[in-house]
Amino acid sequence: MKDSSQKKLRNKFIKSGVKMIGPETIFFSKDTKIGKKVTIEPYVVIGSKVKIGNNVIIKSFSHLESCKIENKVEIGPYARIRPNTILKEGSKVGNFVEIKKSTLGNKSKVNHLSYVGDAQIGKSVNIGAGTITCNYDGANKNKTNIKDKVFIGSNSSLVAPVTINKDSIVGAGSVITKNVRKKSLALTRSPQLEVKNYKRKKK
Repeated sequence: MKDSSQKKLRNKFIKSGVKMIGPETIFFSKDTKIGKKVTIEPYVVIGSKVKIGNNVIIKSFSHLESCKIENKVEIGPYARIRPNTILKEGSKVGNFVEIKKSTLGNKSKVNHLSYVGDAQIGKSVNIGAGTITCNYDGANKNKTNIKDKVFIGSNSSLVAPVTINKDSIVGAGSVITKNVRKKSLALTRSPQLEVKNYKRKKK
């Protein structure tokens, strides 16, 4: 897209009340739709088919395409929101998070260093740092279903197809391959070993 058409788009959004920090570094598409009281930080790229609601904050170095962002959502910095993603009201996507073909429920958070693909995530879910949905088995894409008020501990791998039921907890460092019942704790972890008075080998 020519620089002059980007200028027109930036001016259009500034006039409609979008707060831009460093507008010359922000790129829009012709079909971008943005609501009221939206703030966009520098170096944000918005691809085609993006709809953004009201009271949204998009932080620096984020990339959005073919997605729907509802009201009161916070994105980034360094977030990648890929096609067919819906971020529901009050949800939060933090730094170095990639979301693809997924719905993130109301007030749910994926704050850092995570990949979420082909997932349905309910309300008030907390997904810990380094969590990934293992959605591709080499031939097919499979779905992860996380119900309301689930807590996923850091560095967990959720091997799809899998369902994590309401009010349950996945302990940090777990590899989950089976469905988790509601109100339960799922944990897969090797026992910690300790060798007393261990002497390191010398060169």
